[in-house]
Order: sequence, then C-alpha cells, then structure tokens
Amino acid sequence: MALRILIAGGGTGGHVIPALAIGRELRDRYGAEVRFVGTARGLETRLVPAGGFPLDLVEVGQLKGLSFATKLRTMGALPGAVLRCMQLLRAFRPQVVVGVGGYASGPAMGAALLLRVPTMAYEPNAIPGLANRLVGRLVSAAAVNFTETQRFFRKAVVTGVPVRGEFFQIPPRDTAAPPHLLVFGGSQGARALNTRMTEIIGSLLERVPGLTVLHQAGARHAQATEAAYRKSGADAERWRVAAFLDEMPSHLQRASLVLCRSGASSVAELAAAGRPSLLVPFPQAADDHQRRNAEAFAREGAAQVLLEAEMSAEVLLERLAGLLTSAERLAEMARNAKAGGRPDAVLKIGRMIFDLARIAP
Repeated sequence: MALRILIAGGGTGGHVIPALAIGRELRDRYGAEVRFVGTARGLETRLVPAGGFPLDLVEVGQLKGLSFATKLRTMGALPGAVLRCMQLLRAFRPQVVVGVGGYASGPAMGAALLLRVPTMAYEPNAIPGLANRLVGRLVSAAAVNFTETQRFFRKAVVTGVPVRGEFFQIPPRDTAAPPHLLVFGGSQGARALNTRMTEIIGSLLERVPGLTVLHQAGARHAQATEAAYRKSGADAERWRVAAFLDEMPSHLQRASLVLCRSGASSVAELAAAGRPSLLVPFPQAADDHQRRNAEAFAREGAAQVLLEAEMSAEVLLERLAGLLTSAERLAEMARNAKAGGRPDAVLKIGRMIFDLARIAP
C-alpha cells in the first residue's frame, strides 16, 4: 500500500517551513503521498503549493490572546472544522496525521483521534502551543526540540528542528568580505525591528565601512519601512527592504551577522548555516518561549540577546556596530552556531512517521 501522510497546521513560517521539510523528506525518501491541511489566512496558502504539495483548507480561528466574544465564535466553529477534517481523512485515508501546530492542527488531530488514525505531534518550542498541549497525552508519538518538552507528550523523542539541507551546505563566510547585515522578524516581519533599524540605518552605515543591509520587513510593513529608510538619507545603494525573502539559504550565505527574532525555526536555521546573530525575542510569544530559545543559543556562544524592552536606538546601534566591526568575534560565534546544528533532525522525524505508518491499522 502506498504511504499517505497528512500534515496539519500552519499560519506562520515557524509552522509551515518545518512542515514542508518533513513533507519533502517523506516524499523523497519514502515515496509518500503527502497532503497538507491549513487555513486561508496562513502562509501555507502560498508556500505549500509552491513546494509542490496539495493543500486543503478548513475554517478555524485563534483562541489565545483574543476577546471572549471572538473565542466563543472560534469555539462555535470548531465542530464544523473537525467534521471537515474527518471528511478529508476518510477521502485521503492517511496512515498517519502529523500536527505541526497552528490553527488547523487542532481540528485535524482531533479528527484523527476520533477516527483512530495514528497521530504524531511536532513541537519545536520548550513549552508547547495550545493545539499540541490539548492533544499531547493522546498522540501516538511526538518529536520535540527540548528535553523538558517531553513531559507534555506520550512517547516523545528529542529530534531537533527540521531544517532544509541547503542550510547545512552554506560554507563559512570569508572574513575578508565586506560586512553584510541580514534583518528579519519572521514571516510577518517585526514592527520593533523595522522601527529601530530605520532610526539607526544612517549612523550604522557610517560606523561600519562597507556595510550593506538586507531587511525583510513583512508584507504589511514593507512599504512604510522602505519609505522610512529613504527618509533617513542613508545611501540607497547599501540597503534593501523586502516584504518576504523566499530563498533564505542564499541570503544567510551572504550575511556576516543576522538581527532577528528567536523562533525555534529561525534559531535552528542559524545553527545549520553557522551564522552569528543578535536575537531580539518576541515579548508576547506564548510562555515566553522565544526568550528561552534565545538564551539557550547565547549560552552556546552562538548569539547575543537583546530584549525588546531594552532595545533603544542607541543600544541597538552600539550592539550592531560592535559586532559588525569585530571579525574575530563574529567568526567565533559562527563556529559555535555551526556546532549546534542538527542535520539529522528531519531524518529522525521522517523515520518516526514511517514507523508509525507501518503499524497503522
């Protein structure tokens, strides 16, 4: 029987990009037929079809951080989303359903449990998201990134975060090359990074000879961020603002330093690529998991951490200029980052899913 796997979840790049890595591994190594389930509001609507996978959509909303009335509407829509997922499962008949977190993960995993389809949860953060916490004790297996996360799941294995092979193939950067700063706040951008960078870009370019900057600002903020860069008077030949960067490995290859948030996927990609970073955790991240990710990476000597509450324009300028003008420090951080990469993470996760499928009824 052909191997069929359903991967459910999405929303942000932190959910979708690892899910695509898992999907490619199952397709390329095991010849699996892989389908995705997501929502119309997530990045999966663009990235999953672009990755060559079919995508089914369900209607489900957010539960955390919203008004009581919105939560009630979401709860009212959940039974319909679960029924829709049950229809999809009966039509596709997967041997395993993989939940990667995000809006669609909960209904799909719930449908799989009701239909007695084996399930596996993927959780990259120290504290699981709501969808994975709800099903954690019921799933057949789980792949996690931190030892402390195992307690939330049945049969959890520490695998690390799936990262595309291209990230591990990035060579060490030539320390004699002109410095290049890559700035990104995740798939949706980061308002705080956008604001502070536009305030300091002129001074930063003056402080760091030869520096160039590539700034992913997010689709909602790209136009305003680019306008602010132009208004600063900074040399337009030395910076570029983009809404979204599709081929991150090529951009990381150029970077001598990365300024970014500290989602699990971003940190894993930095480790795979061996690139030093200044990490600014998203302060509203659930259970403050981005701060935990950043501090763990900093303890390995691979990054520095700057809390958003402390990120004045002056402080950010000094931290960036200090790092970008110290080639030896950047090289040491790069080596430490590379040492923390886990190139076998996606292999382990793929094998876990394959093993579950082999014993599926």
